[in-house]
Amino acid sequence: MAKIMVVDDSPTDVANLKRILEKAGHVVLVSADAGDALARIREEHPDVVLMDVVMPGVNGFQATRTLSRDTATAHIPVIVVSAKNQETDRVWALRQGAKEYLVKPFKDAELLNKIAQVLGSG
Repeated sequence: MAKIMVVDDSPTDVANLKRILEKAGHVVLVSADAGDALARIREEHPDVVLMDVVMPGVNGFQATRTLSRDTATAHIPVIVVSAKNQETDRVWALRQGAKEYLVKPFKDAELLNKIAQVLGSG
């Protein structure tokens, strides 16, 4: 079981991610705003962050870069979960510090496998 922060401004996507993660026994924290999520991640110390890209204000690429460059949060793996399916988006996310990139829509097992991989248990 891991504590996972979901950062996504889509209530539908959040509900779907929560369902998958809670069914697998994970504790789920939710933030609809990347700016707010940055502060909460520093406080809550989740084991993994699932980060959307397209959000108002701070986007997922910017938030991922901020997390990966902050010594207090750099150890927390970020998995970018986005509908953006271009190879350039995937490469850019990884350059910002993301450990994995998952394109929506995805299969439940794909998400859970990526989480297991970044936690070193997959």
